[in-house]
Amino acid sequence: MQVLITHGRMARARAMQFSALQLALLGLGLVIALLLLSGAIYHFVFLKAAREGWPVVSQVVKWVVRDEIAERDRIMRENLDAMARRVGEMQARLVQLEAIGERVSGLAGVKTEELAPLRRSPPAVAAGGRGGPFVAAAPRPSLEELQRALAGLGEAVDRQGDLFIFSESRLVQNRLDALLQPTAMPLDGTIGSGFGFRADPFSARAALHTGLDFPAEPGTPIMASAGGVVVFAGWHDEYGNLVEIDHGRGLITRYAHGRKLHVQAGDLVKRGQQVSEVGTTGRSTGPHLHFEVLVQGVPQDPVRFLAGSLQLARTAPRR
Repeated sequence: MQVLITHGRMARARAMQFSALQLALLGLGLVIALLLLSGAIYHFVFLKAAREGWPVVSQVVKWVVRDEIAERDRIMRENLDAMARRVGEMQARLVQLEAIGERVSGLAGVKTEELAPLRRSPPAVAAGGRGGPFVAAAPRPSLEELQRALAGLGEAVDRQGDLFIFSESRLVQNRLDALLQPTAMPLDGTIGSGFGFRADPFSARAALHTGLDFPAEPGTPIMASAGGVVVFAGWHDEYGNLVEIDHGRGLITRYAHGRKLHVQAGDLVKRGQQVSEVGTTGRSTGPHLHFEVLVQGVPQDPVRFLAGSLQLARTAPRR
């Protein structure tokens, strides 16, 4: 392609020749320039006019993009409705979780004052007159309202999670405490002599019997009434072959007059584990188990601990 350039003051015309490739590149450059120019006009003129409400241009822009704006508004409304339904469902589930949490905390023995750090008090409202015009709430919540509701739900879920963790730890602690309480029968049998004052079988004088006697055949297994640590397993002049188990918090059980010991000091034992065998060693008139419970070194009536598992129609008369 050849282009002639002429001028009145020039003596002769100039000729410029362009190849097909140069023409294609020139056309592409013009197209890109027009696109950039139209984009700049759209962003810096039409959008600014629409935002600032220019009298004529803003109406033209809104008319051109009305379908796009309507579609965007429809999608936003649908998303807001879906979010609102989801928030409502989460609030309903949270109410159920709070009811379950209250029951679980009650079972765990968690007191209200212990939960105070986990709860946030609502803002105080000053007492006095109230009023103002009635303004109906919008039927559809705004995005900001939904965001605030979601943030509140997140905090409530965190508090509820803390409550469940706290209640679980208390339930575990209660379970451990129960396993360390001497509430299991040390052997199957009836009580031959109860706790309290009685006539001593050797001197016939009144004396305090500090435990329960369970008559049984020699060799009958004697079981630990609760889990703990064996602190003594050996010979005692009055108790004969004796086993003492420490259950923590100053609580100790004794198993006396055994024929044979099955544990030694330092052993960890669990509830129901055999620790000895019925015998008649020490200060004894016949084969039986002498079972004691001591709290801070003071003998207690074992029936108070065994009441839940003690299946006796009646206690045999003391002798």
